[in-house]
Amino acid sequence: MQAITVQDRDAGVSGLTLSELPHPHAAENDVIVEVHAAGFTPGELDWPGTWTDRAGRDRTPSVPGHELSGVVTELGYGTTGLTVGQRVFGLTDWTRNGSLAQYTAVEARNLAPLPADVDHLTAAALPISGLTAWQALFDHAHLTTGQSVLIHGAAGGVGSIAVQLAREAGARVIGTGRADDRDTALGLGADTFVDLQTEELADIGEVDVVLDVIGGEILERSTALVRPGGTLVTIAEPVTVHPRDGRAVFFVVEPDRTRLTDLAQRLRDGRLKPIVGAVRPLAETASAFTPDKRTPGKTIIHITED
Repeated sequence: MQAITVQDRDAGVSGLTLSELPHPHAAENDVIVEVHAAGFTPGELDWPGTWTDRAGRDRTPSVPGHELSGVVTELGYGTTGLTVGQRVFGLTDWTRNGSLAQYTAVEARNLAPLPADVDHLTAAALPISGLTAWQALFDHAHLTTGQSVLIHGAAGGVGSIAVQLAREAGARVIGTGRADDRDTALGLGADTFVDLQTEELADIGEVDVVLDVIGGEILERSTALVRPGGTLVTIAEPVTVHPRDGRAVFFVVEPDRTRLTDLAQRLRDGRLKPIVGAVRPLAETASAFTPDKRTPGKTIIHITED
């Protein structure tokens, strides 16, 4: 089968190579998925799991990508809850070969059934962004109706989902990003928008929750905006500066079949709209993620026709 592999840590996105690999084996509690569409996060090339297994042993050449939508083609021993021919979407394991391949082995518990009226390209944009946004806002920050939330990167993959979820929860939503993200963020439901290049974060005032996807200086400056008892949640980097009278949480998204099923239902109901940005074939994965052109939303790799 064809797959995108990486072998050189220092090569970055340019090290993504189209390769021929053996068909994957389904271990106990695994399923084999024929991947129709996949998501990839350029930052995952810095994650230890991209290069080593759970025991810390080198596992290159490895297949990156952790979001997928496709069809189950094989069941491993002991697998329950899914059937051959079923449409599914979800997350692959951080320390195993991932989704940028025609076929991949996935633990069944990391996948959720995909309704027939949801297309694979849209579904592949949902697992990491949707679960991250939900877990950040509600599992870690405990956002409730009437509170205020500052969402950085409001037009991006995670931010755009977070804006919609927070708005539906009855929160006041402040989005940030670049100037050309303003209309997108406001269209998704943000009450106001701050251009990080030309406007001052300090002018926002205090908020109950900050969701950071940027890190660095933006993360540090955001700590001063958290009101007493509030929470700053970041997925960008471990927290070194904390709000004076609030909490700070750094977390890595976790698989959750029940929540994926809920997110898919919200999508079907029209309450949630992932932003699918560029769509490229598997052979063009490297160029799709070369930072020469910025596109809104989530870039999706289209691997197999429906």
